[in-house]
Amino acid sequence: MIRSEICTLIGIEYPVFQGGMAWIADGKLAAAVSNGGGLGIIAAGNAPGTYVREQIRLARSLTQKPLGVNVMLLSPFADEVAQAAAEEKVDVVTTGAGNPSKYMEMWKSAGIKVIPVVASVGMTKLVTRMGASAVIAEGGESGGHVGELTTMVLVPQVCDATDLPVIAAGGIADGRGVAASFMLGAQGVQMGTRFLSACECGIHPVYKQKILKANDLCTMVTGKRLGHPVRSLRTPFARAYFNAEYGGMPDAELEALGTGALRRAVQEGDAEHGCFLSGQVAAMVKKEQPAAEIVKEVMEEAEKVLMGASKWVK
Repeated sequence: MIRSEICTLIGIEYPVFQGGMAWIADGKLAAAVSNGGGLGIIAAGNAPGTYVREQIRLARSLTQKPLGVNVMLLSPFADEVAQAAAEEKVDVVTTGAGNPSKYMEMWKSAGIKVIPVVASVGMTKLVTRMGASAVIAEGGESGGHVGELTTMVLVPQVCDATDLPVIAAGGIADGRGVAASFMLGAQGVQMGTRFLSACECGIHPVYKQKILKANDLCTMVTGKRLGHPVRSLRTPFARAYFNAEYGGMPDAELEALGTGALRRAVQEGDAEHGCFLSGQVAAMVKKEQPAAEIVKEVMEEAEKVLMGASKWVK
């Protein structure tokens, strides 16, 4: 079985994180992944601290295994979410969309391991100096907010820039992706899109079917003009947003156009007005299955790939 430093650091069986997907990664999904041996992560997104606290307690009622919370640092509720995570003493906090320095000491004092998502070497060095426990190097193949660098390019550079354990993210959905990540120097992986197909994932059936029926050219990136690029499925909403983005719509109206679009996709399955976040690997997600089965399956595949890699060496 594949084990790495990240397993020992957090106390998990498999070096697999479930991505913190806003409006999607709730306490039920996180608990299912943790029970399966990975690290389940509750997504705060733009939700208030009360919601996050409720989801942490729900997850705790379903599992005794390690749990994480993802804090979206641009959220208007970031302060109260950060406080809730500290008070509830979750095992891990992952962060995105900003610099977590404001909360680092509070989290570390609570015994929480802080693992920021990074999209550049510069941010990697910064959070290393701040005392992060590990980093998640997320390439632009991922769903949701994305950076410029791809996983193949980003991960080895991040590994070279820090002595911390590195978790690879973006474009990983099966054992081949896991094995490739380890070859690039990572000690674990984070998957988001693959877990959209989990039985415990509560997204609307329309959303789940869109993922299961996706093809290789199913996603597009919007939001670059506003400085917050997002990868999602090619839907009528995504195309309309893209046209508005480059059709001269004022910034304020463009921001308003996107408000609530993810919630409409997740909760209502609104194909016309919803934003269906997805990574480029959606076409590799073929079936609905329990979260624990997903974790075990990808790691068993990865082990076979790594064991077979020696055939190339003569």
